[in-house]
This record gives sequence, structure tokens and C-alpha cells, in this order.
Amino acid sequence: MTVETPARRGELDALRVFVVLGLVFFHSALVFSPDDDYYVKNADTTDAITVLAGLGVIWAMPMLFLVAGLGSRYSIRRRGAARFTRERLLRLGVSLVFGTVVLCPLPQWLRLRAADSGYHESYGHFWPRFLTVRPDLGDFPFVLEGRYFETGHLWFVVLLVTFSLLLAPVARPLAGWGERVSESVARRPALLLLPAVPLAAINALLGMEEGFAGWNRWAYLLFFLFGHVFADDVRVRAGLRRISGPVAWTGGLLFAGTAPGFLTLDDPFTEWNALALVTRAVFGAAGWCWVVAILGQLDRPRGPRPPSRAMVYLGIAALPVYVLHQPVVVAFAYGVVGWSAPIVVKYGAIVAGSLAVIFVTYEYGVRRTRPTRFLLGMRAAPPRPPPPVSDVMPPSGREPPHTRDDHAG
Repeated sequence: MTVETPARRGELDALRVFVVLGLVFFHSALVFSPDDDYYVKNADTTDAITVLAGLGVIWAMPMLFLVAGLGSRYSIRRRGAARFTRERLLRLGVSLVFGTVVLCPLPQWLRLRAADSGYHESYGHFWPRFLTVRPDLGDFPFVLEGRYFETGHLWFVVLLVTFSLLLAPVARPLAGWGERVSESVARRPALLLLPAVPLAAINALLGMEEGFAGWNRWAYLLFFLFGHVFADDVRVRAGLRRISGPVAWTGGLLFAGTAPGFLTLDDPFTEWNALALVTRAVFGAAGWCWVVAILGQLDRPRGPRPPSRAMVYLGIAALPVYVLHQPVVVAFAYGVVGWSAPIVVKYGAIVAGSLAVIFVTYEYGVRRTRPTRFLLGMRAAPPRPPPPVSDVMPPSGREPPHTRDDHAG
């Protein structure tokens, strides 16, 4: 049996919340980026957004998939593969369908209105055109195609459902293989750098995908599987702590090494010249180094420490907030870009307004009723106020029932 710690990984909970909330800041910034084809664009842009976006892209979504893989480990262990599959299809599948049908049409409609002042089609007329689709397996796992149709920001949920279905039948043999690898890692922590090789190869040979936060979609599968198999093994965690310092410096240098390609090539994500291939490969290796460094640096002995009420609340809200955030950001951006104001004022207005609407919608429109909780991927149990701090972490050090795998996103 794989050796693992029973204590809750509070730093990973915090990372998941940080990434999900950070997406509001990230997508708001894309409104002012000169390079990204975001739904609504400000007339004035700044190159600083490109650099800052790169600092988030290299590690944030990979880390979200890694944490989701860790959650799947506990879910499969408690439920078994069959029940895990059913639960993931129900919770993630329902929120995916709801978000795609109800929320994703709005950004596309606003894109058309922002791009053409003469476009006056009502949202009611546009909505059925958005949903006019045909099957297309060539972009698997995105199997529907249409002139206006997209899953938008819910690509993360599409991939997470796909990875969960791929994982379920092989979870048991993976656990045995992971046990053998963890024993080797305990002796040679440098083995933890090996995943950088396939990540570099995937990004270089299959191409990076702007629509999936700069990574190739199948690169995320490796982060998901690492989270599932290794992220809570005490031997792997010890190895991550030992090498995190040097790896952090290596990751920083590799990331800097991608600058010539990203700054000079017309399309470094897909071009097939030598510089583009090297740039994508180095980016993949750098991303792995960043994830390893973050995991190791944050995993420090602190003793039992229960999560705060705010962290419990935000952790439960993570998937609904993720599903809700982008249409809200785009709607605010559509209204704000016409202001005569500096970029920093517009950006602050989009972020502040979006966060306020998202959390008011979550608190009063989602978490308080069973149907809305179901549609946004939450447990059907009626909401209760956050428990007292003394009740959040039982004396045994094990997490309460609602944690660990409660939120795939």
C-alpha cells in the first residue's frame, strides 16, 4: 500500500482557491493584452500584460489539474472506480452542460457586438444559433462543432471529465506502479525531474494551444496523473522539498530562455522551425520545474492547523465560481472599455465588479437551493454555515467528510 500522510493538504486547498480567484484577475487583464484574441478588447493595450500572463500560464492551470488528480485519488479510494465514474459524470457533466448552454453564449454574443457597431441581433435570436452544432471527433475530447459554438472557459471541465474517465479503469495498476516509483524517488529525488521530458515533447511536437492557457491539452493529463499517483505520498513529498530550491532557479532560467522565441516568432505555439520547437520544449520543462518548486516550497512542517472559515467557504465555492466567472468578466469588460479612463482604472473596475457579482450570485443564487447547487456541481445537501474552527479538523488529523475530493475544480 502506498505510504501517505493522513493530514489535510491545506496548502493545496489554498493553491486551488488562489488559482480559481486568480482567473478573474487573469481574464480581466486579457482585455488589455495586445496579443490575445479575447472576447472584448480595450482600444489601448500594454505589453506588460503579456509578460505577467506568462508568469501565471506556466504553472496555474497545471497546478489546478494536479490538485484535481489528488482529489480523484481519495474519491476512488472511498467510492471505488464505478461510483467515482458515476459521480464525476453527474457533478462535472451537469455543470458542464448547464454552463455551456446557459453561460457560454453570452461572451460570444458580446464578442460580435464589440467587434461590429452595426451588429444588433438580439441575444434571443443569437442563442439558438450558438447551439447549432454538429459532431466532430477531430478535436477530441471536444466533440461538437458549430459556427459560434464553444465550451469557452469550460474546456477545463471537459478535460477533467475526460481524464477522470480515462483514469477510472487503470487506477489500481497505477497505484502499484506508483508504489515502486515512490521507493525509487526516496533514494534518488532527482527522478522527480523526469516528467519534464514528456511534457517538453508533447508541447514541442503537438503544439501549444492558446485556447487551453498555453499548454497542449494532453500535457495536462500528465499533471493530473502525477497528482493522482504521487502528490500525497510522503516519500515523494520529501523529495519535492529537497530539490525545490535548485529546481526553482532552474525553472526561472528556463522560463527566461523562452523569451527569444515568444518575442520574435509570429506563432511560437504552432510553427515548425527549430526555434519554435525549442521554445515549446523549454516552456514545457520550465512549467514542470515551477510546479515541482511550488509544491516543495509550500509543503513545510507546520503541525495540525485547521483551515479558516473563509478557506472552507472558498474551497466549497471553487467549482461554481469557476463556471460563473468568465461570462461575468466579459459582461463587465463590455461595459467598461468604452470609458474615458486609464487602463488601471478600467482594470480595477472589471475585477472588483466581477468579483462582487460572482460571489453575490454564488451566495444567493446558487448555494442556498438544491436545484442550483446541483446545476453548478455542488453537493445536494442543504448549505450550513461554516463550522467552528475546532470542528473543521478532527483531532485525528483527518479531514471532515466534505473535503479532499469534494471539488474537482
